[in-house]
Amino acid sequence: MAGNTIGTLFRVTTWGESHGTAVGAVVDGCPPNMPLTEADIQKEIDRRRPGSGGGSSPRREDDRVEILSGTFEGKTTGTPISLIIHNRDRASDDYEGIRDLFRPGHGDITYYKKYGIRDHRGGGRASGRETAARVAAGAVARKILDREGIHITAFTRELGGIRAEGTAPLRMDHPSLLGPDDDAARRMEARIEEARRAGDSLGGIVEILVRRCPPGLGEPVFGKIDADLAGALMSIGTVKGIEIGAGFEVARMTGSACNDPITPEGFMTNNAGGILAGITSGDDIVIRVACKPIPSIEIEQQTIYIDGKAATVTVRGRHDVCVIPRIIPVCEAMVAIVLADHLLRQKGTS
Repeated sequence: MAGNTIGTLFRVTTWGESHGTAVGAVVDGCPPNMPLTEADIQKEIDRRRPGSGGGSSPRREDDRVEILSGTFEGKTTGTPISLIIHNRDRASDDYEGIRDLFRPGHGDITYYKKYGIRDHRGGGRASGRETAARVAAGAVARKILDREGIHITAFTRELGGIRAEGTAPLRMDHPSLLGPDDDAARRMEARIEEARRAGDSLGGIVEILVRRCPPGLGEPVFGKIDADLAGALMSIGTVKGIEIGAGFEVARMTGSACNDPITPEGFMTNNAGGILAGITSGDDIVIRVACKPIPSIEIEQQTIYIDGKAATVTVRGRHDVCVIPRIIPVCEAMVAIVLADHLLRQKGTS
């Protein structure tokens, strides 16, 4: 299957299925002599593993990452870094009832139309389980960014129609939902429980902030950094929309309101979200991603069998009610991978 690799100099390939033996990633292009241990990666993996947050799946995976290659005595060697995370808590029998059914909102039908075969167990390659490999690779990318002082953080801006106000502090007020607004977080958790009792699911918005990113990253036409960031984030299965800076609000602005005035001290505003003409400006990069509701729900839905006959389906098994907050480290990882790639590309031209 093509389309499993991202990056130009810093390249990441993910592999594995939800109910296969393992998921993992191969990271190529990482500079040598960079400190890297399994503990560096594990702390990021722990943030997205099942059981993290009120809307999380009851699937229990210890998600222990192993480095199979690319390091020696705690440092990178410059050769491909192979990472593996074993799937321990598989309950594949839960999916036997939908072996010949397509789940609405899921990738079942499109995978089958493309390949003529699909892994029905948890969604196979289209499962959110694949994102564990992205987070592992993103942890390697973060090590590159750390050397430059680039800091990435993300938080829950909105969940189930409830919006959090403010900006994420260094220490979140409500760690289970990773948001800056404790009152909104309590209402979000109540909304999650309401959806869980109804057998339904919820969507939300994740906001990502990149601080201390140097100016000059990105290519002027094709390979613009905002295009690459959008593409990387849209590759996450749950993401259906992207905003950078003022986002869609710019369509309602005048030029005088939208432009960010420049002073000797820097930009007065940041409607551009830290990117101008596809190149970083040195200001904070601000991105928001819209995450759709989990498609696997217990409410009966209309669908068809593989042979095209009409049917209804109720999806049982162990599923998140909302991808937030587990998707937050995944969003951070994809941003880290893109920035690490562009940083290495820029160093090669300077």
